[in-house]
Amino acid sequence: MPSRRRFLQGGAAVGMGLLIGVRLDQALAQGVPAASGVFAPNAFVRIAPDSTVTIIAKHIEFGQGAHTGLATLLAEELDADWSQIRVEAAPADASRYNNFAWGPAQGTGGSSAIANSWEQLRRAGATARAMLVAAAAQRWQVATAEITVDRGVVAHVRTGRRATFGELAAEAARQTPPAQVPLKDPKDFKLIGRSAPRLDSPAKTNGSAVYTADLRLPDMLTAVIARPPRFGATVRSFDAAAARQVPGVVDVVRIPAGIAVVAGGTWAAIKGRRALRIDWDESAVERRGTAELAAAYRSLAAQPGARARWQGDTPAGLAGAARVLEAVYEFPYLAHTPMEPLDCVIRLSAGECDLWVGSQSQTLDQMAVAAAAGLPPAKVRLHTMLAGGSFGRRSTPRSAELVEAVSIARALGGGRPIKVVWTREDDVQGGFYRPLYVHRLRAGLDAGGHVVAWEHRIVGQSIVTGTPLAALRVRNGIDLTSVEGAANLPYAIPNIAVELHTTAVGIPVLWWRSVGSTHTAYSTEAFMDELARAAGRDPVAFRRAMLQNRPRHVGVLDLAAARAGWGQPLPPGRARGVAVHECFGSVVAQVAEVSRDGDGLPRVERVVCAVDCGIAVNPDQVRSQMEGSIGFGLGSALWSEITVVDGRVEQSNFHDFRILRIDEMPRVEVHIVPSAAPPTGVGEPGVPPIAPAVANAFLALTGRSVRRLPFSRLADGARS
Repeated sequence: MPSRRRFLQGGAAVGMGLLIGVRLDQALAQGVPAASGVFAPNAFVRIAPDSTVTIIAKHIEFGQGAHTGLATLLAEELDADWSQIRVEAAPADASRYNNFAWGPAQGTGGSSAIANSWEQLRRAGATARAMLVAAAAQRWQVATAEITVDRGVVAHVRTGRRATFGELAAEAARQTPPAQVPLKDPKDFKLIGRSAPRLDSPAKTNGSAVYTADLRLPDMLTAVIARPPRFGATVRSFDAAAARQVPGVVDVVRIPAGIAVVAGGTWAAIKGRRALRIDWDESAVERRGTAELAAAYRSLAAQPGARARWQGDTPAGLAGAARVLEAVYEFPYLAHTPMEPLDCVIRLSAGECDLWVGSQSQTLDQMAVAAAAGLPPAKVRLHTMLAGGSFGRRSTPRSAELVEAVSIARALGGGRPIKVVWTREDDVQGGFYRPLYVHRLRAGLDAGGHVVAWEHRIVGQSIVTGTPLAALRVRNGIDLTSVEGAANLPYAIPNIAVELHTTAVGIPVLWWRSVGSTHTAYSTEAFMDELARAAGRDPVAFRRAMLQNRPRHVGVLDLAAARAGWGQPLPPGRARGVAVHECFGSVVAQVAEVSRDGDGLPRVERVVCAVDCGIAVNPDQVRSQMEGSIGFGLGSALWSEITVVDGRVEQSNFHDFRILRIDEMPRVEVHIVPSAAPPTGVGEPGVPPIAPAVANAFLALTGRSVRRLPFSRLADGARS
């Protein structure tokens, strides 16, 4: 999930071993208060007298399968019975539930959930197991080495004694947690590496799962906000007389974000909002549209920028090349459009605040709400709910949506719970977006068709500049999220220059699933095929020759190509394209098989995906994430675009912000590279390769390079 990205890199990576060692022991030492008969050896697991094993998940579940994956890690070392596993969201408490990839903060993002919990939760499970074994050994007066544990049952084979976890829970709670516990050899895994059923599927299937949108509290009100029609506008004055006459409307209050209408239900609040009369002050609005911005970006891309990578002597390499190729790629603003739009429930009373929300960044949300409410963070209880998707949208740098809720609650004097609801239109027309980018690439080929120089200039807004995260993610004027996937280009090229122009635009931007790699993978991989074509080389062989020092890249490239039948003939009217990319610690290669539809647009018939993500904790979830990423990335590449004219977003909902339809989803095959390495990300790495793989297949099929997304612009006669 896109989100607050990996805050600490470089120096943090060096200190990660120390961080895990220290913070893990602290977390395990701070157990959860247990009721009578309940065994709670640490902050991550409780075992009840009925043998139910409740795993406390520090990461949010918004559809990516995190709760199942986290439970698998702990249950494996505990040797629990999967049918007895339950998961609940952890409270907001960075002292116990810190995300190691983020520094001193609790949250989910950057495809970090399983990777950063890999050792921590296994140790938590092994600790609980050791204490259960010690309790059984004490009860039976036998050596701990003689005791076995399997599927929630502790046994002493020689005497035939057996006890369930629940039967031993009270005695285990009196044991002293061991300082060190051994972890299983991977050859002994029973759950890790197998496709255990998802724990959230039954509730989501029968409708009993409770999202924030479903939450109903006694005496609860609902609020919607009239937001500025243009970015940067503010309220000059308003008339709420008609709105107050709408049945069900309780109050109308002015807050920094706009005018909030509070009612007994959502529909009454929306009708009340429609009846408002607002005079907007637009003296400071951003009036530039996407057409003007793209033109300005193209001009900037022709000029040198701040250096993100400077290896060798690229100007000299280009000057001495036998042939120089150039391409300019353009990427639109994109909305996130999670299936459940933004929402939260707040109850503010004297001296404390409760908040129910699908929080992606519990620590920062808790701090922001505390500051807005004038409370110490410890007095803000944040209850993490299930969320219907995010793709980065539920993690804004200043927790804007939650601060709005505080503003409304304070204006009403607190007391009653209030649900704040964003409609789809609210979000599409006044939310946050993946930034618009323009890339200009030049590369030089020698007489033998080898790439000898590479120049890459990127123009676009910074996601983190001006936010609390800038100190961690902006270095020497470079927003690392803008250049990721480009500054770390894996190909062995002697001269590489990557430069960045960061623009100042009044359109709010945010990380979007796979962040910088959403555009850098397309520009680098599509241009790589243009170079291969110019050199008269096969695209797979062309890449492979420059990846000899990157065995993981070669591994996925070879696997995807082999399983896709690369080089084998296809029916007339079809072609294959390939792309390979690394992000969030994983490497993914995809081969797309493409035809053309009646409008001349690409129709993707089949995608073969190979992923190296370390050990696959749950192979079925890895496949699901790759499949979902392909559908998500493909829909965005084919159809999605946010356009702005005179400061206004033109799109409003799925009828004009088009996503992939079910009949457009290709056949997908996912192949996981066997690995014993610790797990790396899977929520985002499947997105970047799909668009360039399709573009490269389209190039092979038609001879036409697609340099401006979405692909649907081809049908409008736009020059690619």
